[in-house]
Amino acid sequence: MQLLSGDGHQCGRWFGPRSFDVVLCHGVLMYLPDPDPMIASLARLLAPGGLLSLLVRNRDALALRPAAAGDWRAALHAFESDRYYNRLGLAARADRLADLTVTLSEVSVPIRHWYGVRVFTDNAPDDATPPVDGRQLAQLLEAEDRAGRTDPYRQVAALLHVIGAK
Repeated sequence: MQLLSGDGHQCGRWFGPRSFDVVLCHGVLMYLPDPDPMIASLARLLAPGGLLSLLVRNRDALALRPAAAGDWRAALHAFESDRYYNRLGLAARADRLADLTVTLSEVSVPIRHWYGVRVFTDNAPDDATPPVDGRQLAQLLEAEDRAGRTDPYRQVAALLHVIGAK
């Protein structure tokens, strides 16, 4: 295995078109000012029938975390902007499923499936103790999994897992 470091927009420099059956881009697009060029670069790497897996911050749920914390100013700001500061204090950006749908269609990788991630657990305090009891943890995971596949819950998940197919 070899580790390559560089600008993701330049991934075609290292890999030719149609090089991969699956390309993962998880937790990256939120740090780019515009996700579309990166998505286009990644789409070029997909072989016919290949899958592109994206994990992005959900703009349609951006107001929920600050509202749950009682930060009404930040909650109101979230309705007007796709920018936010994450729990690490880093500036980031959120995407809407509708916008990703258009972008992925334009690069011939239409969405095949999408899921919500961190529907219930996103608002847990950073210092919250996870369930130690195995049964309770299994129930938490089952609830998150079910909510992530079920409307309207998945629509307000903190993150969206979007899978497009070439």
